[in-house]
Amino acid sequence: MVVDRFRRTSRLLTFLPVAFLFASAGAMAEDEPRSPRNANYRLKVTLDPEAKLLTGSGTLTWRNLQEQATDELWFHLYWNGWRNDQSTWMRGNRLSPRRGRRLNPRPEDWGWTEVDAMRFEGADLLTSAYFAAPYDDNPHDRTVLVVQLPRAVEPGETIEVDFEWRSKVPRTFARTGYRGDFFFIAHWFPKLGVYEPEGWNCHQFHSNTEFYSDYGVYDVTITTPSEFVVGSSGREIVRTENADGTVSHRYREADIHGFTWTASPDYRVREARFEEAGLPPVDLRLLYQPEHEHQVERHLEATRAALKYYGTWYGPYPYGHVTVVDPAYGSGAGGMEYPAIFTCGTRLRNPFGGGAPENVTIHEAGHQFWYGIVGNNEMEHAWIDEGLNTFSTARVYDVAFGERRFVKDYLNPPGVRFGGFFPVMFDGVRQSRAIYGNRLHRFLSSHATTTDAPAVPTYRYFPPTHARLSYDKTALWLATLERHLGWDVLQRILSTFFERWKFRHPRPQDFFDVANEVSGQNLSWYFDQVHRSSVTFDYAVDSVASRTSGVKGFIGHGAESTYVVPKAEPKLWRNEVVVRRHGGGIFPVELLLVFEDGGEERIAWDGKERWRRFTVERPVKLRHAVVDPERVLLLDVDYTNNSRVREPDARTAVVKWSSRWMTWLQDLLITFTFFV
Repeated sequence: MVVDRFRRTSRLLTFLPVAFLFASAGAMAEDEPRSPRNANYRLKVTLDPEAKLLTGSGTLTWRNLQEQATDELWFHLYWNGWRNDQSTWMRGNRLSPRRGRRLNPRPEDWGWTEVDAMRFEGADLLTSAYFAAPYDDNPHDRTVLVVQLPRAVEPGETIEVDFEWRSKVPRTFARTGYRGDFFFIAHWFPKLGVYEPEGWNCHQFHSNTEFYSDYGVYDVTITTPSEFVVGSSGREIVRTENADGTVSHRYREADIHGFTWTASPDYRVREARFEEAGLPPVDLRLLYQPEHEHQVERHLEATRAALKYYGTWYGPYPYGHVTVVDPAYGSGAGGMEYPAIFTCGTRLRNPFGGGAPENVTIHEAGHQFWYGIVGNNEMEHAWIDEGLNTFSTARVYDVAFGERRFVKDYLNPPGVRFGGFFPVMFDGVRQSRAIYGNRLHRFLSSHATTTDAPAVPTYRYFPPTHARLSYDKTALWLATLERHLGWDVLQRILSTFFERWKFRHPRPQDFFDVANEVSGQNLSWYFDQVHRSSVTFDYAVDSVASRTSGVKGFIGHGAESTYVVPKAEPKLWRNEVVVRRHGGGIFPVELLLVFEDGGEERIAWDGKERWRRFTVERPVKLRHAVVDPERVLLLDVDYTNNSRVREPDARTAVVKWSSRWMTWLQDLLITFTFFV
């Protein structure tokens, strides 16, 4: 009895310092878990920066949340997507002309993951393991590992699986890897898929999709050379200096669905704090490059703007800390989100107003909400986070920083501003202004918008269309919905969706159900078009004319011929406008009539017919007509045909056609820069 009491006391005394560290760092388990916490990891990993090798071990604690048992586990081995040139990731990447053409790995650039051991209740799970390729039966793809269990895991049961692995860090693929002594390590360990009522959701790694996993508690120890500065998804709770000149950093975070870290001896560290009335405070830790010292406050202010407006509009950021990473020059790691850590992107000469680093920082910080907290399946429904976040990014930027301008620095090579993918997505002109009604055809006039319907699972998209559909089109139909319903209604839709589905896995219908409920309308007619089909929207004014009322004769300009003008001045003019619906999409629009005396009249049209004639009698002639004058329908692919003047003079014609040609030329030049 005395011995037992002594042992219990010794264990308690041993535990107290660790408990104190957890409490002081805010890392103790919360009173109430925010998430199901059914996929928990204890991981230890060592980085060999010379060999570019990770050596790790870990324990997965998993609880079966479904009502059916399972006798197998499916794991993602993402880095095997860069094991050879015939993986599903590499095959898909070659279909993207912009990315595939540039990617030409050297022998030392490849990455891989080898699982050396996996055990459950003493059983060796690797004896029956195999690689699955359910998408394409690709025998060269090793990104999904399936292991058979010696017995079934019953509903509600919790099990532990121990594993050991080694990974070759690649020279950066998909914003993961190394450049020199800069390391950015994401999706780096054998990661369990999501067990759903339909079975295991564990897709192969595709080049145009991202990630999907369950929430849990991560306890991760990372060992690096002592000169390396390390940042991660968790709070550091223990730092141990080892005799061999390395340092072990122990991190912990709860209610996250992944764990990412970075290490470099070149990082400089700036710590700050976000504080806003009505929102919980957040500790900010910026890891930045020395040459970007003059942009430190810009990174921090953009992060604060995201935390403020996302937190106010949708719901508060819950983790109490976030790590902001300014990646190394040319590292290819910029502009990517992970739980409680994200990468930005900037350049050495970077005047304010061009979008960076503010725009990309807001966007990636915003993913802490749409992806981090609301954990949709990015492999199947990427638009739920990418589209909602792109819409929100533009809105935050406009509210926090106002008007922007186009900035082009010819001293920087393409892709330096945001790193790889993001120059196209986050150009100051191409995003916020476009979403709010300027040059929308840049997004929507290309064939990419009709190649796939957004309802098609994202991993099945033709790779070059992913950005157009998941980011651009979704942001545009959300902005259209905002103008149709009003910001107050859309904000309540988004905040309700956020609150209802945080730390869970929503599907598209869940969002649509919330929208219908909160708006008090059945919006299925809209979602059927923008999500379940690939129709385009294009309304146009076909003709504008004025004729004398009650007199045979016609004056004006339009589709009909010009008739003899009566000698007597009529008392009334019959003003006629023909509007057309060229695209397959249907949306209620407004017709604005402007008369020669400056008077106006607005007519509502449900937009269903292919064409319709509107007639208005007035003592003055019609000057011009505009369909959708307030640009509510931001999905309209051609605004140049939305208006028509009754009697265009030479100057008007020149302006119209020069504007149209300049628009086409601008599109052409932007297209060329896309492939640079």
